[in-house]
Amino acid sequence: MDSPRMQECTICGDERSVGQLWFLVAESPWEDKLKVLQWKDELAGRRGIYAACSAAHVEELVVHWMTTGSLDYPFATVGLKPARRRQRLGSILPAIEEPDTRGGRLIGELAVDRESVGRALREDPSSLRVILDELVHALERETAGTAARLESSDAMSYGFPRQI
Repeated sequence: MDSPRMQECTICGDERSVGQLWFLVAESPWEDKLKVLQWKDELAGRRGIYAACSAAHVEELVVHWMTTGSLDYPFATVGLKPARRRQRLGSILPAIEEPDTRGGRLIGELAVDRESVGRALREDPSSLRVILDELVHALERETAGTAARLESSDAMSYGFPRQI
C-alpha cells in the first residue's frame, strides 16, 4: 500500500501536519483566473494544485501569478513540478489541463486582464495592493473562522460549551 505523500508549502517547503490550516491555489490558464480553496487532502495531491501554509504565502503566489502569468514558482524547492505548460514543441501547442478543483470549497477567485495588470505594474505597482490586501483579509477571516469552529467542536465534543 502506498504511503500518503507529504504535502509541502510551495513557497517555503514546510511540511503540513494534520490539523494545520493551509490553503490551496489553482490557476485557470485559459481564463486568467486564480482560485483560492480551503485545504482538502484529496485536492492537494492533484495536478496543478499548489499548497500554501499561510495567507502570506498565498499572497506571494498571487503576486508571482500576476507578474508572470503562472503559478510555477521558480525558486521553490519542493514537490514535483507540473510539466512546463508554455513549452513549444515545433508548431504544436502543448495540451493545457485545467486543474480539477471539484469537491473543494472556494474561498476566493481572482480574474485579471493581463494587459491591464501589465500596465498597472509598469505605471503604479502599488495600485494592485488593494487587491492583495483584500485577499489577505479574506484568508485571515477564513483562518480565524476555521479555528473558532474547531475550538467550538472540540468543546462541544465534551458536552459543554467553551467559555470565553
